[in-house]
Amino acid sequence: MSTNNVTLVGNLVDDPELRFTPSGVPMARLRIAVNRRWRDQNGEWQEDTSFFTGTVWREQAEAVAESLSKGTRVILTGRLEQRSWETPDGDRRSVVEVQIDEIGPSLRWATASVTRTTRSGGDFASQPAPAPVARDDYGPDEAPF
Repeated sequence: MSTNNVTLVGNLVDDPELRFTPSGVPMARLRIAVNRRWRDQNGEWQEDTSFFTGTVWREQAEAVAESLSKGTRVILTGRLEQRSWETPDGDRRSVVEVQIDEIGPSLRWATASVTRTTRSGGDFASQPAPAPVARDDYGPDEAPF
């Protein structure tokens, strides 16, 4: 069985770009910069940056466009997909992009406030996340989370 999964952690290069297909389906395109640091043979730090383009669809696209902005550190999971096309001059072009399944802000150096969305007649309405329920009856082998 083949798998095609990727997890990226990096910073958004631009604000997500929200668009709609001709049939009205929302999609957001975003670019993420992923830095890699390592020490060379002399013990000096080296750094390399890779840039990836990703697409997220439907209601999640609208939430991404509303919630994330340039510079936000994000964690995303998805699948790599290759697209190929021919230019008007007859040149072949190809690009590898990430089809994003899940994305959210990294909480390594930030905090976030989560608001759940619920479907209401095709639209999404924001509602605060429910408060956790206090519980004192955990068993001796049960973690309280």
